[in-house]
Amino acid sequence: MPDPSTYRPAPGSIPEAPGVYRFSDPIGRVIYVGKAKSLRSRLNSYFADLSNLHPRTRQMVTTAAKVEWTVVGTEVEALQLEYNWIKEFDPRFNVRYRDDKTYPVLAVTMNEDYPRLHVYRGPRRKGVRYFGPYAHAWAIRETLDLLLRVFPARTCSAGVFRRHGQIGRPCLLGYIDKCSAPCVGTVDAEQHREIVEDFCEFLSGRTDRMVRQLERQMEAAAESLEFEKAARLRDDIGALRRAMERQAVVLGDGTDADVVAFADDELEAAVQVFHVRGGRVRGQRGWVIDKVEPTDTAALVERFVTQFYGEQAALAGAADDAQQPVPREILVPELPPEADALAEWLSGLRGSRVQLRVPQRGDKRALAETVARNAAEAFTQHKLRRAGDLTARSAALQEIQDALGLDSAPLRIECVDVSHVQGTDVVASLVVFEDGLARKSDYRRFEIRGGASGGDVAAIAEVVRRRFRRYLAETGADTAAAPATDSTGAAGGNGAGDQAEGPVISSPATASPDTARPGIDPATGRPRKFAYPPNLLVVDGGQPQVEAAADVLAELGVTDVAVCGLAKRLEEVWLPAEPDPVILSRTSEGLYLLQRVRDEAHRFAITYHRNRRSVRMTASELDDVPGLGPARRQALLKHFGSVRNLKAADADEIAAVPGFGPRTAAAVLAALNGPAPEQPAGRTAGESR
Repeated sequence: MPDPSTYRPAPGSIPEAPGVYRFSDPIGRVIYVGKAKSLRSRLNSYFADLSNLHPRTRQMVTTAAKVEWTVVGTEVEALQLEYNWIKEFDPRFNVRYRDDKTYPVLAVTMNEDYPRLHVYRGPRRKGVRYFGPYAHAWAIRETLDLLLRVFPARTCSAGVFRRHGQIGRPCLLGYIDKCSAPCVGTVDAEQHREIVEDFCEFLSGRTDRMVRQLERQMEAAAESLEFEKAARLRDDIGALRRAMERQAVVLGDGTDADVVAFADDELEAAVQVFHVRGGRVRGQRGWVIDKVEPTDTAALVERFVTQFYGEQAALAGAADDAQQPVPREILVPELPPEADALAEWLSGLRGSRVQLRVPQRGDKRALAETVARNAAEAFTQHKLRRAGDLTARSAALQEIQDALGLDSAPLRIECVDVSHVQGTDVVASLVVFEDGLARKSDYRRFEIRGGASGGDVAAIAEVVRRRFRRYLAETGADTAAAPATDSTGAAGGNGAGDQAEGPVISSPATASPDTARPGIDPATGRPRKFAYPPNLLVVDGGQPQVEAAADVLAELGVTDVAVCGLAKRLEEVWLPAEPDPVILSRTSEGLYLLQRVRDEAHRFAITYHRNRRSVRMTASELDDVPGLGPARRQALLKHFGSVRNLKAADADEIAAVPGFGPRTAAAVLAALNGPAPEQPAGRTAGESR
């Protein structure tokens, strides 16, 4: 465990100016980023008596091995640089207020010829408009079901849309007037887009205008004695009003605002946000985060606003979304000390003035109290669940340490599994768990170069050898004379130092511009893929697999990584050079954690194997087409849906696919259907008797 006194900057070397600082671990990975009005005052506080530090702060400073800082000129620059560093390095001890991908939103694919409305979870995409987030997917579907009566837009997938276009009949929604059936030409692309744009306007808050427009149409239909049309419009107006009633009016002046509230204790904090657009609650989000250092409400507000709205602006830019990432008004329980600088930064993100204030009275104050009650309730529920989770994870790591005789708890566990079908498409996976939780960004997958010639034992040995060779190369441990070169050709052992936005000033006693940074990519300043070793390596299998992995580590000179195997039959744990397995109780938290790690490695490996097998089998008939690579094969299959449909197409239809021309289309048809029949002598193509 590093001692903070070994990397403490020399007295007087830290400037008193405002700036942003970062702590790095012995591998060079950035683990914490913060900002301060006075760097000297803030950084000195981290090197006080360890017993007086906040528990998470104590863990952070004893994990770190170096501190660096950058001096800035203004508070706005500090906010921007802190956000950029957190986004770039993803520090372990920083809170990340990312959008939870389990929050469903209503997506409208404006980038398609016939835009589609559907429930969506995942990253934002260009050309797609998003409404939400909503607490539950069923809430979106109920609202959508009501609105499709008035806005009969397409909701089907691309495959269903294409299939009904080919058979010339609409789906059920087309028959019951909940879809305008553009697949069969009932409306053209322009008319369908107008329907979708009206739908988007309604969800954007322009509800009164839409209702008044339908009422005028209903009155006109009644005056012209078109009573059936008038009755249908009356029902449409009722559907719109029922949809509007689902979103309660909380602010009568049509305010666009986000209302933020917190509930916290010494170690954790719960955050709740209500998104109010047009006076109505359009969405809600919630998080529970760990505190890294003693933090009051004002500091929580500053951290949340900086990271959350910075992330929202990045998502809106990636999606080309017309919605503003920042509302006109953000209502918070307490203003941070740098409220003016924060408001200026938010205004830059929005492109117009943003107010950051504390509601004092009236409807906004009442709504803020409601959000605060939601935050307190969410925090209570979290603590009831979290108590069991923390206890179970701590007990699991302690049990594994005791059972395997490790020097310390295995905070980082890696697991290797192999997948194949009778020796074909042999692949392997490497999954990573940190502090008992999956770290999916560090997962890796391998294509076994040796195939199935040596069975699972040889495949395990190959994966372990490749993984730890890269580890040695990227940390410079395999050579003392020259930097190792990885598969990309970059020097793995001689990083040139982190590149920061502005001059980086480090502790003179521990780092200098010429000091090598083992394991750090000099181009990005981030740790390389395999530069962080595990405390425990788990292999899926019994004694042969464990011995193979241990032999490879001994061959490479890696002595600080423990190895074990988990056999599926009796769930016994095997150790190298031990004749008998370690038997853990069936109710053991340690065994349960090892099983979760092994099952996750199996899931990841078999998913990769199935993907490779399906690609190999699906595109086999197109493999012999000259000049047709994997990307264009995939484009053809996506456009036509199947090889059967592709065979039935003519050359003009194939040539219309982006990236294809007449010559390639003719080659595809020749490969699938054989060469075109020769014309009789004396006649030209197209000439008839």
